[in-house]
Amino acid sequence: MNGTIDPQQLNQWLQEIWVFIQTHILVLSNLVQFAALAATYFAARIVAKPLDQLVDKIIAGVWADKYRTTILQIVKPLVIPLAWLTFASMAQFAVSQVGWAVGTLVVATSLLTAWIFIRLMLNFIADPWWARAVAVFVWSVAALDIVGLLDPTLLFMDDLAIDLGDFRLSLLVVAKGIVALVVMLWLANWLARLVENRLAAMTQFTPSQKVLFSKLSRVAFIIFAILAAINMVGIDLTALAVFSGALGLGIGIGLQKVVGNLLSGVILLMDRSVKPGDVVSISGTYGWVNAIGARYVSVVTRDGIEHLIPNEVLISTPVENWSHSDRLVRQRLPIGISYDSDVHLAIKLTEEAASEFSRVLKNPAPRCLLKGYGDNSLNLELRVWIQDAEKGVSNIKSEIFLRIHALFEEHGVLFPYPQRDIHVKGPVRLMFDGTLAPEDPEHVSGAVEGGRMPNPEKPS
Repeated sequence: MNGTIDPQQLNQWLQEIWVFIQTHILVLSNLVQFAALAATYFAARIVAKPLDQLVDKIIAGVWADKYRTTILQIVKPLVIPLAWLTFASMAQFAVSQVGWAVGTLVVATSLLTAWIFIRLMLNFIADPWWARAVAVFVWSVAALDIVGLLDPTLLFMDDLAIDLGDFRLSLLVVAKGIVALVVMLWLANWLARLVENRLAAMTQFTPSQKVLFSKLSRVAFIIFAILAAINMVGIDLTALAVFSGALGLGIGIGLQKVVGNLLSGVILLMDRSVKPGDVVSISGTYGWVNAIGARYVSVVTRDGIEHLIPNEVLISTPVENWSHSDRLVRQRLPIGISYDSDVHLAIKLTEEAASEFSRVLKNPAPRCLLKGYGDNSLNLELRVWIQDAEKGVSNIKSEIFLRIHALFEEHGVLFPYPQRDIHVKGPVRLMFDGTLAPEDPEHVSGAVEGGRMPNPEKPS
């Protein structure tokens, strides 16, 4: 035909389509059934609102409050399909009593029944996208089976194939492989979540051990699911030897960092040096470990910023873990008081101020020490212990400092200020701007406070 469409063949196709329409659609009994389906759908839409109210009353009177929301989420989407199925079944019975064919109504009610059953089962799938995908796929297969087109469709998909050596790859094999992989991965994730929940309830394991075992179980389930899906479609597993060799070559060439982070994550979970909930400081980043992933560790700072630090960094660089062996953390608060103040009273007040806060531990108790004599002050140091560093350390320091300031003012403990004694050799004269200028090179010593002429009435 030289790439053109034969007009006679096209005319024959159109005639066959028109004959099919006349034979199966433009028939009084079928038109009545289509009209009955449309009428029953609109009737179901009309009674949907009062049925919703009735369902609310029934569930409110039977189920407790904690179950009511879940039951409503399951039942409410089925109100219209169930009403439509009921009306369609009544229409099917009425048409059959007249003696007309009811094939269209039988197919419609079968499709509605399949859809209701599928919609009911989808409540066990939490992800909305996966729920819709599964619904469309299962309902499509059910629809093809109901109308008798499932076997011809499968044969057509099997005919679309290519030969790869001894293996025949068809569209049907690909579809089966995708379905098997999705089902097996879903089952693997469900089993992994089940293991994680059981591990979370066990008290004999540490948090890091729970994370390690849960991740190892998830990886094992996923690998088993992939191998099982490949085996289900008839692919020989020995063919994976070539793939594993290529994977090893790829790791050796450009995936060292990825594999290194994976192994580092396993090491972190095994040696329990860093675990979820620890308060750590890594290269200037201070925060608490939120989660340990396969490639990185999530550290959340007090600013609410989540840092994703590669696992290799925690293995190869020093890490300050404030809660590795225990959660106790000591904080040092430097305090200076004037030489004219009562140092014993100041020590007592600082310890009293720290003891007023619930975050400060009573054992070990707050302790204030005299650390030395400064140029302008007596140097004290208050030491307090806390065990919730993840709640912040600067905030508790600020609260203690504010309380100390209030107690010092209340009891007359003075804070220091810088003082300097300046000795000027030779006579000086007072300038108009208040500064001093030498007047005579003769050596005369006088005490000048703050760079100004001292009061002659005061003894030097």
